[in-house]
Amino acid sequence: MKKEIIGSCTLYNADCMKITAQYPDKHFNLAIVDPPYFSIKKIDYSHGRQKSANGHKFNKYKPFTKWDVPDNDYYNEICRVSKNQIIWGINYYNFQNVPVGRIVWDKKRYANTQFSDGEIASCSLITGVKFFRYLWHGFLQEDMKNKEVKIHPTQKPIALYKFLLSNYAKQGDKILDTHFGSGSIGIACNELGFDLTACEIDKIYFQLACKRLKEIKKRG
Repeated sequence: MKKEIIGSCTLYNADCMKITAQYPDKHFNLAIVDPPYFSIKKIDYSHGRQKSANGHKFNKYKPFTKWDVPDNDYYNEICRVSKNQIIWGINYYNFQNVPVGRIVWDKKRYANTQFSDGEIASCSLITGVKFFRYLWHGFLQEDMKNKEVKIHPTQKPIALYKFLLSNYAKQGDKILDTHFGSGSIGIACNELGFDLTACEIDKIYFQLACKRLKEIKKRG
């Protein structure tokens, strides 16, 4: 296990279930999580490229701890350790007793493609449906002047996490993320002043996300 502290973020390169087990019931005010929707045994880190935008040299495939779709044990643990939850990809899981509230991210993909036009999260803080509309389609992004470099296949925009934190968290809340991925939530937490505890089991993505946070924090 490796631990990094970057700004208001405490980050672990570890299995999230081992980390959350160390915390008492309802320790976190809000869990904002984006677990894997499908199971794989290897990841294409290169996305077809020789190097990342930061100059990191890729070997196309690297050994990877099996990426499993979480089950009810995971869901029950998240509910144990946090008071409220926002869980992306909720339409892919068979979790029991999930709250009815939904947040829909509309990616503004107004073309017929094989990719989803949006993503759905459950939210224990609401009972209706709320939309967040933000263009995220290939090289096209809503904010092209501040275009984000993509380092992860399921990367979400920083603006999405700012929206969630601004609307569903309050200052002083402790935030949990079990699948840190590209680190977008960490950047949002640093900018908005939220304490984040996050886990990323994959070593390479953990390193890339930490590097991303440090570079953005350095630029202010």
